[in-house]
Amino acid sequence: MKTAADAFDAYEAIRHLLPAMPAAGAGQDIGSIMDIADGVDAFVFDAFGVLNVGDSPIPGAAERVAQLRARGKLIRVLSNAASYDRMAAFAKFARLGFPLAEDELITSRDATLRAMDERLWGVIAAPEDALEDLPFPVLRLGESADVYDRAEGILFLSTSDWSDHRQTLLQASLGRRPRPVLIGNADLVAPRETGLTLEPGHYARGLPGDVRLFGKPFPDVYDLVTATLPGVPADRIAMCGDSLHTDILGAAAQGWRSVLVTADGLFAGEETGPYEQRSGIVPDWRVARI
Repeated sequence: MKTAADAFDAYEAIRHLLPAMPAAGAGQDIGSIMDIADGVDAFVFDAFGVLNVGDSPIPGAAERVAQLRARGKLIRVLSNAASYDRMAAFAKFARLGFPLAEDELITSRDATLRAMDERLWGVIAAPEDALEDLPFPVLRLGESADVYDRAEGILFLSTSDWSDHRQTLLQASLGRRPRPVLIGNADLVAPRETGLTLEPGHYARGLPGDVRLFGKPFPDVYDLVTATLPGVPADRIAMCGDSLHTDILGAAAQGWRSVLVTADGLFAGEETGPYEQRSGIVPDWRVARI
């Protein structure tokens, strides 16, 4: 997938697997999220395309988050990135200029690890991921077909070292013996400095067996967020993200408000109106950068 149109079509092809869109938002264009701050108690930010693109912070994003804090707004970052454990994730956001408190960061990896049970897991992870936060024994999946067959379940966290050959080994092994598959990042693509990269959600398509996806727009991660926001009404929470099918749809399914951020993420350089009309996924607000 090289373009936003490719990614949009891929998400539409799996629309039957995603939550339903309760109702279209107003799709109001705003200058910045400060325009809506009076009506929002908690701002929940996607990372890629909103706060950063790859390892580069988006200009002005850190300053905007600090401005919201100064107004007394609650801040949460809700990311589908599962390649880092919590310590590494906090360190990355600090390097990018977003120091976060313990309850301010929720990732799809958090939700995925909660779903693991006691078995020998075959793990697809970045080479630099030490996997120290995994609660049960694991095998790293690579080039050896017999290792795939030994695994009693599959945990898919990162595509950084993945290949079509390894995907073929995984499909063949699951075809011989179906086992639980936990997809730690439901995204099909992610925006980076060099373009769109394929993410674990892309490789989940067509896998046999009991396949579960974690992260936006699926409910597990939202349960983790709302647990950190006791007493905050759903309609006083605003999700700011760059993707219709993950950020905006997932927020609407929870009764949250939504802000589509357009300048740097999935729809960078695109008019989002046609995509919103085709999908029926329309945010409450639309902004270039937060």
